[in-house]
Amino acid sequence: MSNNWYLNNPLIHAQRKQANSDSSWAQQFDCADMRPLIICRGPIRKEAMDVFDEMGIHGYGILLSEKDSITYPNALAPELRKLTDPNRVHRVPDYSGATKEERVQRIKQIISIAHDNGYNSIFAGYGFMSEDEEMVKAMETAGLKFIGPCSKTQRAAGMKDEAKRTALQVDVSVTPGIDNVTSLALLKKYPDQAALKQAVADLQLEVSLEKLASDEISLEAKADLLLDASFSKGIDIISIDEMGAELQRQVVVMYQRYPENRIRLKAISGGGGKGQRILPAPTNYEGSLEERIEQAAAAAPEMGREILAEVKCNGVGDNKNVLAELNIETTRHQEIQVLGNGDWCVTMGGRDCSLQMHEQKLLEASITVEELERAIAIEEAVGQTAALVILKQDLEILIKMEAEGVRFGEAVGLDSLGTFECIVDGANHFFMEMNTRIQVEHRVTELCYALKFSNPENPDDYFVVESLVEVMVLLERHGKSLPRPVRMPRKNTSVEARLNATNQALRPHAGGVIKNWSDAIEGEIRDDQGISMHNPDTDVFMKYHLAGAYDSNIALLLTTGTDRLETYLAMAEVLRQTKITGPNLATNLEFHYGLVNWFIGQGINARPTTRFIVPYLTAVGKLKQAANNLDLGFAYAALGKAYLKSAGDDQEMAKAIRLAMSRKSTLIQRPLELLCAEPHIMSGWLSLHKTQFEVQNGQVQWHENPIKVLADTYHFLNMDYVEANPALHQIWDHDNDLLEQALAFYTELESRLDTTSWDELSTQLSGSAPDHIDGKLWQQIIASHEGFQMGCELISILPYIADQTAYFDLSVNDDLSIYIPDSLLDTELQEAMAMILVPPPVAKSDEIVAASGGMFYPRETPDTDRYVELGSHFNEGDPLYIVEVMKMFNKIYAPFSGTVTQVLVDVDGTIIKKGEPLFKIKPDIEVVEELPETIAERKRQATAGFLASNG
Repeated sequence: MSNNWYLNNPLIHAQRKQANSDSSWAQQFDCADMRPLIICRGPIRKEAMDVFDEMGIHGYGILLSEKDSITYPNALAPELRKLTDPNRVHRVPDYSGATKEERVQRIKQIISIAHDNGYNSIFAGYGFMSEDEEMVKAMETAGLKFIGPCSKTQRAAGMKDEAKRTALQVDVSVTPGIDNVTSLALLKKYPDQAALKQAVADLQLEVSLEKLASDEISLEAKADLLLDASFSKGIDIISIDEMGAELQRQVVVMYQRYPENRIRLKAISGGGGKGQRILPAPTNYEGSLEERIEQAAAAAPEMGREILAEVKCNGVGDNKNVLAELNIETTRHQEIQVLGNGDWCVTMGGRDCSLQMHEQKLLEASITVEELERAIAIEEAVGQTAALVILKQDLEILIKMEAEGVRFGEAVGLDSLGTFECIVDGANHFFMEMNTRIQVEHRVTELCYALKFSNPENPDDYFVVESLVEVMVLLERHGKSLPRPVRMPRKNTSVEARLNATNQALRPHAGGVIKNWSDAIEGEIRDDQGISMHNPDTDVFMKYHLAGAYDSNIALLLTTGTDRLETYLAMAEVLRQTKITGPNLATNLEFHYGLVNWFIGQGINARPTTRFIVPYLTAVGKLKQAANNLDLGFAYAALGKAYLKSAGDDQEMAKAIRLAMSRKSTLIQRPLELLCAEPHIMSGWLSLHKTQFEVQNGQVQWHENPIKVLADTYHFLNMDYVEANPALHQIWDHDNDLLEQALAFYTELESRLDTTSWDELSTQLSGSAPDHIDGKLWQQIIASHEGFQMGCELISILPYIADQTAYFDLSVNDDLSIYIPDSLLDTELQEAMAMILVPPPVAKSDEIVAASGGMFYPRETPDTDRYVELGSHFNEGDPLYIVEVMKMFNKIYAPFSGTVTQVLVDVDGTIIKKGEPLFKIKPDIEVVEELPETIAERKRQATAGFLASNG
């Protein structure tokens, strides 16, 4: 029915499609009587508003949080440019509250707002309380419709421990692990039925004594009864410390079975990357196996405490269960879109979400039967290959996961949208969890499939829905009346890049202001919350402050195609032309441009795992480190001197050389300087051009004309000449004239010599004149050729950097897996290269400054001691403070050892800025800074190595 995307910058929507517009059967599914209150933010809020309007639902309202939309200047929700009725805009301090008490208060407040303003339903999107069973139940009790899974389904599927038990019952493959740590901790405290019964009496819990005495219920199930009763009463029957101790014991048992694996800890109510930690494998420690296991498991209690704090389940009466699962090291993260009405369930293909970091997804691609069948057909034309085996295996896994998704959805009574999340390891797959909400990446699915609902009495009477938000509304309003739909293919493939407010190392970066954002191009699907909308009266872009109170997402960029290559090429073109600028603004736009081109150049069907991004970032950091040590200006000047030396005493030739090198200086150096300054973009460039050169012993041999490479580089950098554009962002006019002359010269030369091969052309140009070309003309051709090529040796510095850093060792294997060199897995190197990509803020040697902006916390939890205080001595690697940036809690560790001489910030929840001094310190070892002349000499020496091979 409806779809919401920016295309060439107006909104284009697909309306409901039906066979007969007069069909009374189709018209019965009207939803105009719904009046939803939207209690979420980000792109999904704007999407919901647009979809509701298209459905004829015009009485909706939105909830604004003072945390981001009101407190900060220029951060007011851009949706208000469209929704101008103040009676439909409501304000709360925060969406979900910082504590359980605040959360309960907020739920009551939302219900009150709904009742007082005539709203009959709630839409929570994919954030905050969309999976909060307590909230959904409260809404239902208050007579409000919840546009999403009901509380029963939220409980059965949304709580990770219960979902895992259900999956086992319906023959769904699950990851090995422990899902009942709190039950086991309780049984440690009350070890038998008599003790449990006594606890019920002592604590005055409402537990059925009949069930407690039943022989048909296991002791662990009886412990669950007590836990549920304690949650209802709002008391703690076990403490976080008792849970942590049991967690540690269970982790030891798991390590004894899997001594070489890491273990993932997850809060049962986590999601979106929150509430997860990974324990290292015992192989990381020294000693006997038993000693190594003990050391590895020792961190479990602290990590468990961190997890509960992060998902705000550390209050009295909160469910403190934490799952411990085997961490599958070669994990590919895939998920199946499932929907149902409580009677039937259907699936809509899958999504590969393996390209992620810190559990935050970055680039998501569709997985469809149509896409895989097409890829298989293309590979079969080549013959029996290792890639063909993997593609067929992926198709088989997809079919199995979709079948399991249906079984699980039916088992939990899914009555809306859900996402069946799995990890894939080779030919095996394991169910992780079901997200009982719409996903951020739902557009990846709806661009590939629509849903056709047909009249059971007349198959020619039907309507088609293209928006999953609209599906959710239909299911809530007409659930049981809706017949089982069939999916209809739209596009074979789609891909989504999450444009986030993160720095070059993909760490959250709050506080920037978007002052300008280029318009969407043909084929671009841009989904944001209205930030890129221009002022409807003046057509001027309105600046927007990324306050950073919540997640870091700015927009979702999507493209489609007939196959993955076409889709990725379209995405690369979108990223190439996108410009988003403003003060203190950092985004992952360059990262995405480099990454998408890495796959286009290295292997579009590559199967990355969830461990790929950090090694990839490390490889990019090494490119930057090498580029930092080279001096392009010095190298170009040295090339000029070498040319002048070859001229000897020929003054005319020397004059011509000086003129040519001077004229070409900016033509050649400007794009190279940009690539060396932007290592992510250099990564993409190297991957796309890898077949055009080879490097042996540091010497670069080109298989493509460097002039053509240079022209392509300007295009790659979106620096094509456009007369009306600012000179800063494009090739300069005199450089463009020179480049066009060179390209025209080689086009004519290729025609005359009847070849487009640079290798063949180079061979002919190094020999005598061909029979059909006059000798004098040939000498003029040689002279022009040498003049156009003069200085182009500098372009070889890019392949040289790749060779020096072993960049291409990170590569795609024949079986589509990705080879990651061991060096890129070294954690010390990873951290060092992250600091190369984003150097720490400049600080005096006697202070610790904020690593990023955000919310400062000097301790783990409100009831624990501060990490450091006045007079505290700390060692390198000790925790100093926590900064919350866009819903992620980042513990910051000391970069060196020292003693705190003054505490400048120590209040919980203080807003800090990047580079702000937090502590005055006396370092154990005084830092000596490198002098500018020392840096310059180091660069010259490193550049001399390049010149020795390629000068």
